[in-house]
Amino acid sequence: MKIHHLFLALLLFISTSCAELMQVAQTINLDTNAPLTQTEIIAGLKEALIVGTDSSVSKLGSINGYYGDELVKILLPPEADMIVKNAGKIPGGDKLIEDVVLKINRAAEDAASEAKPIFVNSIKNMSITDALGILNGEDNAATQYLRNTTYTQLVNLYSPKIKSSLDKKIVGNISTADSWGKLTGEWNKLANSVVGRIGALEPVNLSLDKYLTEQALDGLFLKIEEEEKQIRHDPVARVTELLKRVFGTKN
Repeated sequence: MKIHHLFLALLLFISTSCAELMQVAQTINLDTNAPLTQTEIIAGLKEALIVGTDSSVSKLGSINGYYGDELVKILLPPEADMIVKNAGKIPGGDKLIEDVVLKINRAAEDAASEAKPIFVNSIKNMSITDALGILNGEDNAATQYLRNTTYTQLVNLYSPKIKSSLDKKIVGNISTADSWGKLTGEWNKLANSVVGRIGALEPVNLSLDKYLTEQALDGLFLKIEEEEKQIRHDPVARVTELLKRVFGTKN
């Protein structure tokens, strides 16, 4: 590998912002007749991840990013169906449930808007082995790399915001978390009773905030995966020459 390529690779690894990374990557010699260098592969993959994650968090971090998208809208778990189905029996019940769902999704949108630095840090630390594995991997290889390297940090970002939304008092000084605790507590008493065991009832031991955080992150990575597939298969989605160069060889 040429000396100037090694120098550029070093710059890419220590770059501290998306803007710097893009600027450095675009200075690489993009001779379309020359074979891809490791420098180009690393730069191209980092650029693809930046483009994909930036687009995803921007969409989800905006108003109705989660709430207005049926593919990623966060709903209460199936165990809450009893509450949802009977909400209409109390005055304003349906609106109450929808207000809870709205607040949960707003919390997720707020968290998504702050997720970008977590992804950037992961992208900066991508190794040559990671880059080659992603380039030659499945359509969601980059998404899986990001999921494996960022998930714990994203849980720490999303979870407090979701929990705060659940803990807010809504009606009669009762929060969603309070209602959930009461519902599951009463259900578990029945399920664990003699009658419940005869009827083969299963107790519910689901942590609501954990469940909703997982749902929010599933939605986030779903959007990142969509962006990755576009870059891999749609030339129009390759918004820089470097992306065209790296991913064009895979068509």
